Amino acid sequence: MKLSHSSTVSAPAERVWSVVMNVPTAARCVPGVAAVDPFGPDKYKGSLLVQIGPVRLVLDGEIVIVSRDDGTHKAAFRADAKDTRLGGTVRATIDVALKDVASGCEMRIDGDVQIAGRIGEFGQPVIQRKSDQLLAQFAQCLGRTATG
Repeated sequence: MKLSHSSTVSAPAERVWSVVMNVPTAARCVPGVAAVDPFGPDKYKGSLLVQIGPVRLVLDGEIVIVSRDDGTHKAAFRADAKDTRLGGTVRATIDVALKDVASGCEMRIDGDVQIAGRIGEFGQPVIQRKSDQLLAQFAQCLGRTATG
């Protein structure tokens, strides 16, 4: 499933970039993240609690920074997670790009997500709505965090 989201963040790209690339700090801006801790260079373990409809998922997994370009404010991440209670996995590649605009910066997030197991039974429209909601909240929090 392809996901795409664009938001305007009310802070300059350079300041938002420093928050985004500090993965534990940026993770605190994602609603439902319980914890994100480093466990190697550019590798992090974390947990995300998310409710989709009446079902609560606990996704435990890892995030890896695959590439980053500080000059152009572009990065690629890989995330792998499991929900052991319901049964299922999520694997995603996520590209993040920032560019300055008059009101702050534009953040574009593009993802390619594979969902296996019972989690996939929710359907693409439901998952798309939930991801749009989470990413909009993430962008607002990034703006607040970057402006301090």
